Formats: sequence, structure tokens, C-alpha cells
Amino acid sequence: MSTTTNRRVKVAGAIASVGILAAACGTSTGTSKTAGSTAASSSSSTAVAVASNGPINLSIWTAFNGTLGKTFNHLVDEFNSSQSTYHVTATYKGSYSQVLSDTIAAFRAHNAPNISQIFDAGTATIMDAAGTYVPVYKLMAQNNIPFATSDFVGGAASYYETSSDALDSLPFNSSTPVLFYNKAELANAGITNPPTTWTELQADADTLSAHGQHCALTSSGAYVMWTDMEQFAVWNGYPYATDDNGYTAVKGVKLEIDTAPFISHLSMLGQMASKGQYIWNGVSTSTVPLFTNGTCAMYEQSSADLSTIQAGAKFPFGVAELPVVAGDSAAPQNTVVGGASLWVMAGAPSDTYPGDAKFLSFLMSAQSQAYWASNTGYVPVTNAASKLLSSQNFYATHPNDQVAVNELNNKPALPTTRGIRLGYLPEIRQAEASAIANVLSGKQTAAAALGAAQSQGDSILAQFASQYGG
Repeated sequence: MSTTTNRRVKVAGAIASVGILAAACGTSTGTSKTAGSTAASSSSSTAVAVASNGPINLSIWTAFNGTLGKTFNHLVDEFNSSQSTYHVTATYKGSYSQVLSDTIAAFRAHNAPNISQIFDAGTATIMDAAGTYVPVYKLMAQNNIPFATSDFVGGAASYYETSSDALDSLPFNSSTPVLFYNKAELANAGITNPPTTWTELQADADTLSAHGQHCALTSSGAYVMWTDMEQFAVWNGYPYATDDNGYTAVKGVKLEIDTAPFISHLSMLGQMASKGQYIWNGVSTSTVPLFTNGTCAMYEQSSADLSTIQAGAKFPFGVAELPVVAGDSAAPQNTVVGGASLWVMAGAPSDTYPGDAKFLSFLMSAQSQAYWASNTGYVPVTNAASKLLSSQNFYATHPNDQVAVNELNNKPALPTTRGIRLGYLPEIRQAEASAIANVLSGKQTAAAALGAAQSQGDSILAQFASQYGG
């Protein structure tokens, strides 16, 4: 999940798009195992025949701009130069939510792109809408391209796989939260290592305060719900919602955030906030400057922001794994990815699907993934790319990049730690953000705030189930 300001998810846009999706697709079967079109079957000979009159054009819509856009377009240009049958055109469509909204509207108008980049929180919305997409595992099989879920790093594969372990979309720009820390400030306070548990972090906060560093920690501005609710759950091995976090059902799914681990964690953040040791100023305010200008000594943030922090910090910093709950025998378990995956849209001319398959195969190659990861701060999503980077001594010379990979692969994912597969997840995150704000400001206790968020979230899930649960 990249956290640069111009790529933040606007919750309202993502939620508004859901109604458009319903109009486009009708009622889903509610089974993500079989959702999607199988219309991708097409012979390569047809594509070659058409290509004799010029390359077959393929379109992909993304939220990549700036440096990310240039890096992605480099890969697109490489693919286009490597063959003459297909020509891919990448179009920047704005924020993640804008890409989702535009894709759905275009699908309704029978003018969708061939491939669309859909952010993590939109996964269930697309996956449970039958007929909108071609499952990537079927696309690859139909075009005889070797492809297996096991090719991908654990935390990247698990977020986008079905309950039968098949990938409906191609993991691509993937990140996970890590703990950035100001080496100079910790050393000045006599702290030799970053905290490994939340209990240690609280103690370090008191030590830092005694040495004049009043703010010990800040968290991702727009995505504290991602770092301290969703990732907190999977990293420590706690369920976030029933039915394996929504992987095995649509109807009847309930949140499990009104429970002791979440209440204790949010209470701790509230206590730190009351002392000025923890700062978070809402989803619309970037917290990157709070770390890079030295205001806060530690920072829970997406690994994809490594390059941004490198450019902005004027002090030595390190990257560590997220703290765990002290005494929790299950922790650390595994983190999961944020960011986005690539979905092949249904309804395109049949001769385009072999090209979609070839382009996605190119993007998942070890060379492409290694280039992408080493130039962006995102993690390589394939095991082959991780091995290639290791063989090139990339991680030996860039140890900060290794941390996110270690977290994602720390342990094989459990049914409750594969990811969060909930419809209307952006709206659920909004309810959680309100709860967190109320606790940090002292307006509510953690128990009361999370109780309210639980109730709102369950209503949101019931609304999604009524629309897509069959």
C-alpha cells in the first residue's frame, strides 16, 4: 500500500463505485471460487492472424504516476519491444478508488480496459461480482503458461487467492507495514535496539520522553486501520472477522474487533497519545513528515514508503519488523500485502486474452519483479524474484528492503491470516478510523469505541451480503 499523498484511497469514491458494480453485474453467486468469466479461451493462432494487420492493442489502467509511473512504463515498453503481436498502453487514472470506479463504469458501458489495477480493499467487491473478470489462474491454463499460487510469496498470494488456493488476480505492487526507527534518537536515549514487543515499545516511549524525545511513535496517516487493526490481527495471529476473515462466506460474516486484543492495543495507543508519545492526526493528514522531520522517533508505515523516507530523513534510520503482543505464543505469524493486484476484465475481444496472459506472465517474471522491487520499494511478489535479488546481493546491500519480505514469509499463512476478504472494506475502515480518533482524543474508551465500530461494521457487512450474497 503506497502512502504517497496523491495515491491515497478516497473512501467515498470506492464506496460510490459499488452501486455501479451492482448495476453492471446483477446479483453475484456469492462464491468467489467460481466468480468471473471463463470467456478467455482463445487460440494464439487467431491473435497472430490478426496481428498480421498490426499489433493487437491491450489497455491497462493504473494508479501509477510520477516515479512509479515511469518505472511501470519501463516494463510496458520492454514487453512491447520483446514481441510484435501485442501492444500494451498503460493509462494513469488517478487514485486507487478512481481506478476502481472508472473500471466499473467502463465495464457497464462495455468499454472496460483489458486489465485493471484494483487496490487491496476492493478485492472482495470485484471477486464477488460474477462475470466481471477472468480468473488469472484460468487465463494462464487456457494459454498454456506455467502458473501456480506457490510461485508467489506467501503473504502476496494469500490475499488474492480463493478459498481453494487459486489466484483470481495477479499480485503486483505489494507492500506490508514495517517499523521505521530513528537510530540517532534511540541511541541518544540509550536504546540499543528497536522494540520487538508493544510492551518494550511503551517502555522505550517513557525512556525517550525522559531524554526529551516526546513523540515515540506515529502510524500511517490514511491507513492506521491497516497497520493497527488488520495487520495487527494477522501478525499476532488474531481473527479479524468470522468465516476466516470473510474468505469462506459472504452471508453472516461478522467483525471480531470488539475483543480483548484489539481493545488492549487501542487502549495502549490512547494512553500513549494522552502523554504526547503517540501522534495521529486523522486519515487526511500525512504522517510521513512526523518521522522525517524528527518529531516522532518511530513510525509504523508501508514498506513502499522506504524511498520517500530515504529522500526526506536527514538522520540515520533503520527498518525493523512490527512489534508483537508480549506473551502471545502465536506471534509473530505473518503479515499480508497492501497495494494492488491486476485483474483481467471480461467482455473483451477473444483475441486479446492470449496477450493479457503473455503480458501478465512477463510482469511476474523474476527479471521484471526484481526490476520493479529494486526501483520502487515494493516487495517482489514471486519467490523467483526474491531469489534473484538475493543472488545479486541486493538484500545484502539493502537490508532495509529485506524486512518486509521476511514478515510476509515469516510463517505459512493460517486460514485466519491469509488476508482480509470483506466487502465494503473501505467503509469498514472509515468506521474504525472514527473509533481510533475518539480513543486518541479521549472522547471514548477503547471498549466503547470498538463496540460502536463493530456494530457499524457488521451493518456494513450485512448490506454487502444482501447485495452480493446470492
